[in-house]
Amino acid sequence: MRVGLLTGGGDCPGLNAVIRGVVRKAEREYGDEVIGFLDGYQGLIEDRWMPLDVEACRGLLPRGGTIVGTTRVQPYMFIDGVDRVKATMDRREIEALIVIGGEGTLSAADRLHADGVPVVGVPKTIDNDIGGTEMTFGFDTAVQIATDAIDRLHTTAESHNRVMVVEVMGRHVGHIATWAGIAGGATVTLVPEEPFDIDAVCRSLTRRHARGRFASIVVVAEGARPAEGTLDIPEPGVDEYGHQRLGGIGNVVAHEIEARTGYETRVTVLGHVQRGGTPTAFDRVLSTWYGVAAMEAAHDRDFGTMVALRSGEVVRVRLAECVVQIKYTHPDLLAAMRTFFS
Repeated sequence: MRVGLLTGGGDCPGLNAVIRGVVRKAEREYGDEVIGFLDGYQGLIEDRWMPLDVEACRGLLPRGGTIVGTTRVQPYMFIDGVDRVKATMDRREIEALIVIGGEGTLSAADRLHADGVPVVGVPKTIDNDIGGTEMTFGFDTAVQIATDAIDRLHTTAESHNRVMVVEVMGRHVGHIATWAGIAGGATVTLVPEEPFDIDAVCRSLTRRHARGRFASIVVVAEGARPAEGTLDIPEPGVDEYGHQRLGGIGNVVAHEIEARTGYETRVTVLGHVQRGGTPTAFDRVLSTWYGVAAMEAAHDRDFGTMVALRSGEVVRVRLAECVVQIKYTHPDLLAAMRTFFS
């Protein structure tokens, strides 16, 4: 069996570990062959690829990024995109395609399956917002990076009697912000699921400092937005793929905190630091498990499925069920987070 593989969307710690797991299972247990299409769907459309074998995957486990490259290009951006995908697969004698990506990449994979392409999906996103699975790889690494940053900011905030605003990733959901906020002992955490009232934030900080505590951490997800009528902010622009260009809400929040409370306030925007570098041990294990399980599904020709973590097991679920709606932060976890607001 000849299997194609691609990584799509934003890069993410653990992608190379998935590739390694797929290749090891394919070559050593099934005697199958794997090729990697370069730069996501774009390489599949343009017939650009590289051979992947066990030797090519040595040293990949701790390595961030993806050796086959990635873009946000999808076949459905082109009138003849699906035809070109099928032509490439026929030309290269690909019997199964393993697609590793987030909501956009997997939504395209589901459409490709409906159009007759044999696809298996692997959920990837540091935002942890893909439905059907309890955890996506890359999320644990992003949370750890954010938590480490918050731990470091506590000491500098205490030294200067400052408020520190930390902006983390999270376009539509606040999984990273919530987990890192709890783990890092943030004073306030702002997430997209719950529009915030800047006056309430400032009151919370004022109460905390009135008790003799002179350093506070405010964690803000990049997609957090103020409640209607509480604070005017400009609408974000849109990129070539239709995604809002987020980032900057941390600066807005910091400016308002300093103006309304008088407390010196500084901003740290973690940005792509959360995507880069070596994956945590958990993400290495989960990525490897996903890669092996995806190859098993491909070898079984169980197409139109996605591997997923449920109740401590990696199972197969239908792609169509996982891309219908994004997974928001659990309300109980948000309630637990609020327990620690000042």
